Amino acid sequence: MKTVSLALFSTLMFASGAAHSQVILDMTLVTCKQYRGMSANHAEVLGAWMGGYFHAANNITMLDLRYVDRNLKKITAYCKSHRNETLMSAVEKVAR
Repeated sequence: MKTVSLALFSTLMFASGAAHSQVILDMTLVTCKQYRGMSANHAEVLGAWMGGYFHAANNITMLDLRYVDRNLKKITAYCKSHRNETLMSAVEKVAR
């Protein structure tokens, strides 16, 4: 997951670099509303980051790709009805 996360993050940073701007996110402050309003590319990068965060927090070293998409869908659905909650909180409550 780290390789996937790093590759997606690098893609975002190179795309941002082409426009001569840099985006830094404090993940503890990103709300579900902000996440749901992001472009598909940015949401994909955050999804990869969330997967890495969840796996690291739970000391999981194996990546089962079946659960990556499932967890993203669960978090996105959760965020739909919890717009003011932080994305970090949503990940902790919903991802498994």
